Amino acid sequence: MAVHGALFEYSGQFIGPIPNIVVFQFNPESLARTIRITPPAAEGDRGRRAQGERSAAAAPPVEEFSVKLALSAAEDLSTEGPFTGVTRTFGIGPQIAALEKMAYPAGGGGLIGAAIDAIGSALSSATGAGATRPIPREQLPKLLFIWGPTRVLPVSITSLRISEQEYDNTLNPSRAEVEIGLRVAEVPASDDLIAQGALMYTKTVKEAQAIAQMARGIASLPDILPI
Repeated sequence: MAVHGALFEYSGQFIGPIPNIVVFQFNPESLARTIRITPPAAEGDRGRRAQGERSAAAAPPVEEFSVKLALSAAEDLSTEGPFTGVTRTFGIGPQIAALEKMAYPAGGGGLIGAAIDAIGSALSSATGAGATRPIPREQLPKLLFIWGPTRVLPVSITSLRISEQEYDNTLNPSRAEVEIGLRVAEVPASDDLIAQGALMYTKTVKEAQAIAQMARGIASLPDILPI
């Protein structure tokens, strides 16, 4: 049975009873990764530092990557299954909606909350009253990017480009391509135990792979050094 990649939304320190999960219908053929290195301090600052500190990193590298997902209603519609009725009604709209939900802050109270906020803003404008309390910063959903048994990473969505390519008779999308930009949370919040555990697990796997490669490199020394 083939292993599929996935994006997994969770809440707090524990996985909720009904988590938002998007399992990749078709695994992407490629995954573009970029590791951004924080530049060292400016020349004026470095002149005031000790020689041993000049090569110190200003911050940990940041890993970003993008995946391109293909979505299609054909698979559900070709065989009867538990989700065939949903696909007939909405096409691939539910999969797209689940991905969009991962890109927006979890707060706000949905449509009802938005309506109440709009009414409050209108009343404040009419009476000339300003805000009486600060608006708290909204938190983005906590996500895990799962790509096989060796990569489980805490991420946030940085971009979401949706190309709807075909529609059914009621104009629901039936085929689409979604390009997702992701950033790895290199320093998870202190209370986010899931993110910390996932990051530590993936780093441990990478270190084990690097050690295996070091052994291969040592064995190759006679071939590259005239000794």
